[in-house]
Amino acid sequence: MTGTTRLVGYARVSTADQNTDLQINALRGAGCAAIFEDKITGIAHAREGLDLALASIGQGEKLVVWKLDRLGRSIPHVMTVIADLEKRGASLVSLTENFDTSTEAGEIYSTILALFAHVERRMISQRTRAGLRAAKERGVVLGRRRKLSPSQIAEARNLMASGDMKAEAVAERYGVARATLFRNLKRQVPARLAA
Repeated sequence: MTGTTRLVGYARVSTADQNTDLQINALRGAGCAAIFEDKITGIAHAREGLDLALASIGQGEKLVVWKLDRLGRSIPHVMTVIADLEKRGASLVSLTENFDTSTEAGEIYSTILALFAHVERRMISQRTRAGLRAAKERGVVLGRRRKLSPSQIAEARNLMASGDMKAEAVAERYGVARATLFRNLKRQVPARLAA
């Protein structure tokens, strides 16, 4: 990109263990005067780096992203950012998809791409839910591992019922908090273990 228009770059990755090097190199190569970044999911609306990037953009300037899905994966959010830029007399540029919302074609293209990103995110979410349902139907226990096994719960019940140990001592024996012990004692234990 050439000319005297000020370009402000924005880079984003979804997790802290990913890096933005590829995006930042491309943004620098495009001539961005400043580059802001976030390490947060694309569906999050509150992003410090993006907020700072938007706050620094004025009339006639451009927010530059490596790819539209780096800006966001929700149509309403992407369109809100584009509308905010438009109100300021600024525009959005995507390097990978090669569009600029200051043109009609660029505005249409960005809307279509935002729609695709939104649909893709919904499909991923549906596949994840279907996978979790299938795993549950196969008997896979989902969620965090329980602090106490069924046999430990049965033993804890017997110790407390017989009066051999108080709740605090039983909790200490199993290395759990008293509240965790009582929460687990409410769980049903198979009859063969409770005997």
